[in-house]
Amino acid sequence: MNYYIDLFSPSTYEAFINSNRDITGFRERQKGIANKLEVGDKLICYVTKLSRWVGVLEVTSKSFQDNDPIFVPISDPYIVRFKVKSTIYLPLEKGIPIDSNICWDHLSFTKQLPKKSLAWTGMVRGSLRKIEEEDGEYLEKILLEQLNYPVVYPFGETDKKKLKALTVKTQNSKQVAVSIPDNEEATDNPTKQQQQSFQRESIKIQALLAEIGERMNLKIWLPRNDRQRVIDIWQPKEKVLLDTLPLNYDDATLKTIENIDVLWIRGRSIVRAFEVEHTTLIYSGILRMADLMALQPNLNISAHIVAPVDRKEKVFQEISRPVFAFLDRGPLAESCTFLSYESIQELSKEKRLEYMKDTVLEEYEEYAEEADL
Repeated sequence: MNYYIDLFSPSTYEAFINSNRDITGFRERQKGIANKLEVGDKLICYVTKLSRWVGVLEVTSKSFQDNDPIFVPISDPYIVRFKVKSTIYLPLEKGIPIDSNICWDHLSFTKQLPKKSLAWTGMVRGSLRKIEEEDGEYLEKILLEQLNYPVVYPFGETDKKKLKALTVKTQNSKQVAVSIPDNEEATDNPTKQQQQSFQRESIKIQALLAEIGERMNLKIWLPRNDRQRVIDIWQPKEKVLLDTLPLNYDDATLKTIENIDVLWIRGRSIVRAFEVEHTTLIYSGILRMADLMALQPNLNISAHIVAPVDRKEKVFQEISRPVFAFLDRGPLAESCTFLSYESIQELSKEKRLEYMKDTVLEEYEEYAEEADL
């Protein structure tokens, strides 16, 4: 028996509570991981935005696909499902906050960290992440105690704001969560010294992304304005770094693609596209990805915004703006993910990258619906 994390937003958890509580679901991209779960495995439920542990589900079936709406009224994306037994489920106000002493001081991925640290968030960056047995057993224990002897953890003002999710209705009547950043967030104005430091760090990450792609036997594209600074750090093998893109698009699309920070290419197809954000405003890379999706709505590539982990919330705020919810191919927040600098550095240390597929990034990427951990 193994323990895995099951992430809910406040709204999907409410939908689960109001259902028969005998089915949990995940996005189709998680089908491969879901197929590895066995009957008897347990899911520890965690609610994002509020950062609370709220329940334990026991898996009672193998994974299956079903489109009937449970978690979202229209076009429910959580179609990879399990039958489960709800052994523990708590109302949100009784969920155990991750930073409560009873939790923080005992979990392997938090107890050595200061409470303001973001280093722990990698553990809950996506559903179906396997956790240590000791952590799973401890969380199950304190959640059972909370069920039997409940303690209320009142919502703070920040929590209350996060519970009031803003949504818009797209052309196909789908409800999509959006974000409208506060005005003061647009006033970030780094000093020249800070800007230079950000740029140096971003070049290092571009080089690391190029090196990872090369080790996976992919071709690499870098913008002409950046490539000399990148290859001062990364020395590519012959014919790995492309001089021209093997793509047949109109001039506007090609100009947009050519300026993306790093491309991984196989044959005549873009496998992955990365925008490395080094400014505090985060805008440029997100706009470039949105431009690409708008110009080529049928282009099937995986797009990523790469930034320091402490900029994750800002990335998700910007990527979830209403203007990006109405792209022809669907909301940008559903097709463009976040990768932290730290996760790229972690991936670069894998000793068997040469034998891995680019889909390994799915273990590191984070989506906007899982923001505010």
